[in-house]
Amino acid sequence: MTAPIETTSSAAEAQPEAVLSGLKKSQIEGRSLGQIAWLRFKRDKVAVAGGIVVLLLILLAVLAKPIEAVFGLDPNAFNQGLVDPNLLAPKGSFGGMSWSHPLGVEPQFGRDILARIIEGSWVSLVVATGATLLSNVMGTVLGVIAGYYGGWVDTVISRLMDTFLAFPLLLFAISIAASLQGGAFGLHGLPLHIAVLIFVIGFFNWPYMGRIIRGQALSLREREFVDAARSLGARGPYVLFKELLPNLYAPIIVYSTLLIPTNILFEAGLSFLGVGIQPPQASWGGMLNTAVSFYQIDPEFMIVPGLAIFVTVLAFNLLGDGLRDALDPRSK
Repeated sequence: MTAPIETTSSAAEAQPEAVLSGLKKSQIEGRSLGQIAWLRFKRDKVAVAGGIVVLLLILLAVLAKPIEAVFGLDPNAFNQGLVDPNLLAPKGSFGGMSWSHPLGVEPQFGRDILARIIEGSWVSLVVATGATLLSNVMGTVLGVIAGYYGGWVDTVISRLMDTFLAFPLLLFAISIAASLQGGAFGLHGLPLHIAVLIFVIGFFNWPYMGRIIRGQALSLREREFVDAARSLGARGPYVLFKELLPNLYAPIIVYSTLLIPTNILFEAGLSFLGVGIQPPQASWGGMLNTAVSFYQIDPEFMIVPGLAIFVTVLAFNLLGDGLRDALDPRSK
């Protein structure tokens, strides 16, 4: 029989104050979900690089007019002296690149490509952001209503989504944009073209967001916090906008960053086909449309706007992937 081992309380366990005495306050305080997501996002260097590029593109679009004014850039100024009248190609090598025109000039008219790239940046982002906002609002509201109420409400909204998804969107967009070229709703020119593109792209793309939000709402409506709100007498609108929507911010933010580049490509495609932004207003798709006729004598004219679209879409996609991984704790 062994004798019991005697231990003093001070030796058996350390007091909490002694354990925490050497730690700083920042080392022991808890982190919010936003702080945790930010820490996860910062670890993804590729996503951070994509976010930096996106911020630079947004600044370029917002400050496009001041930049043009400060540096004396005119996207519609003709420089016929820089174009060979026989070949209709820029004089010199690499598309007429020079200190005055770092990205060269257009064939035929000699307009500065850098100025038109900067001018086209705000057009693409305004159309893509406006269309994304419209589709997100419609898709979120209808999707959360369908997922929460279920029954015949879910059936009607789901069939409406299927109907919109069955539309040949490209042909429909071409027909609407072409029929409203003169003027409509008191708008003319560039404001009309931008409004039409935002409506066409956003109004017919809301089912994609709606399906995602509906699926999330179907899962969330069975959670304990929703049952608790109901037991306290909360009505449907309160549960929708106070309980469900705050838990849907993550998928909305992530899908928005992935939908914006899709809308940029769609706007560029419509402008390339001649039914989007009309000349002389610069747009990346319109520049590609013009470059098709000159790619053999001046390939650089096609490469620059193509790279602008490529870098923008890639940056938004990388940012969206990083946000998805940061906001979803089960992703890693």
